[in-house]
Amino acid sequence: MPSLLPLVRRHADAYVDRFGLAPTPFRGLGVVRQLSPGELQVAVQKPLIAICLQGRKRVTMGMTRFDYGAGEALVITADVPTVSEIIEASPAAPYYALALELDPALLRELSVEADLGASDTVPVRIEPVDRDVTDAALRLMRLLDRPAAQPVLGEALLREMHYWLLTGRHGAAIRALGAVDSHAHRIARAVALIRRDYANTLRVTDLAELAGMSESSFHQHFRAITTLSPLQFQKQLRLIEARRRMLTQGAAIGHAAHAVGYESVPQFTRDYSRLFGSPPGRDMREARISA
Repeated sequence: MPSLLPLVRRHADAYVDRFGLAPTPFRGLGVVRQLSPGELQVAVQKPLIAICLQGRKRVTMGMTRFDYGAGEALVITADVPTVSEIIEASPAAPYYALALELDPALLRELSVEADLGASDTVPVRIEPVDRDVTDAALRLMRLLDRPAAQPVLGEALLREMHYWLLTGRHGAAIRALGAVDSHAHRIARAVALIRRDYANTLRVTDLAELAGMSESSFHQHFRAITTLSPLQFQKQLRLIEARRRMLTQGAAIGHAAHAVGYESVPQFTRDYSRLFGSPPGRDMREARISA
């Protein structure tokens, strides 16, 4: 772990944007840096593992709170709504983390090859980081200095990271993602459609058919895996995307509301305030002041 932090720090300090994110050339892999404890961030997370290298972070899902720090990893195995905040960071000792979006297709391929069955479906947990995982991550980050080797070795190392995640202590949390025709796999198909068409009217009957389930079974498993109903899930996606458009692109409130599928701006404002704790106009003013 100590040898991974300098590589992550160097990349983050060179390439981090104003939101504290620094992408890498590798699919799904990014670096996070924060210089101070921050405001609450609401998101519908994709399946991922976030390895904390310095500082501490708090993630809340529903009524359950998770705190984690250096040497630990946040493992999210379903598309679930979370509220997160950095709770320990400073300019002298920033929060640094390495985050990898899990690739369900790759997990399924590896699960079949390694003959791994499904396990539990607890969607969020904190685990100590396996040495095999950090070793693969270390070799991947070292490729940042060797661009000619990236297209040759990058995908192989991502595959290796997924394999160690499946077979190590994180495996119990993510194995359902790799199980062919599991409930998690079926619900993931519906989630992908909602993410793609969040601004359009979606019928639950169509989502259930895509998942290969009856409507009642679909509702039950969707809520069990994501903690939300399909319509609540879509609403949160709409609000999060509208907030992104307003705060990063400067979109007007009405324009952002209509762009994500709202017909009523007052209804959008009410829903936004309930989710984020303040009306969109105040968020935009505070963002301008911070900028």
